[in-house]
Amino acid sequence: MDRYDASDTAVPRAGLPTVIVLAAGRGERFTRSGGATHKLQAPLAGMTVLQRVLRAVAESGLPCHVVRAEADDGAGGAAGMGDSIARGVRATARAAGWLILPGDLPLVGADSLRRVAAALASSPVALPFWNGRQGHPVGFGRCCFAALARLQGDQGAASIVAAHRQAGTLCTLALADPGIVADIDTVADLARAEARLAATMPTLGAC
Repeated sequence: MDRYDASDTAVPRAGLPTVIVLAAGRGERFTRSGGATHKLQAPLAGMTVLQRVLRAVAESGLPCHVVRAEADDGAGGAAGMGDSIARGVRATARAAGWLILPGDLPLVGADSLRRVAAALASSPVALPFWNGRQGHPVGFGRCCFAALARLQGDQGAASIVAAHRQAGTLCTLALADPGIVADIDTVADLARAEARLAATMPTLGAC
């Protein structure tokens, strides 16, 4: 067993938000595009997509809870992102807050997770952007528990973010991390991620 798959729930740490990694979706676009496996299990530079996400969370020092498909979800996927978020938040009800991170963002950086977590010290909701594009993880403070815990359907937590934007209590973060928007939905997305990793990895024999 890979050490980044060893446990779906880390021990909560006082004052730190928990990263909710969403890994319950069907990933149908990936298989329709020619993928031979579920996108989270697709190999990417020696690890699976999900293992790379979990490694970033481990490097961030934040506790983590992985939401996987349940037996009654049908066809290997949850009813919707909202349902998955609610399930993860309810399972970590004692957390100081939550960072919602889809499991298909293998290039996200650990520092980005720490930046969003730090923003929750002064704002109830933190929304990261790269180059003007909204990304993940989206951070929610403890005060958002009730709203998160009753989410349903496919819209995720968009309604909560919109409410805080309207109230003027939303913190937006400009991050220098394209990994926060580089989700894997198709085989072509996976190939682009592979190319980005290859460009940043040291070459064997290089000084």
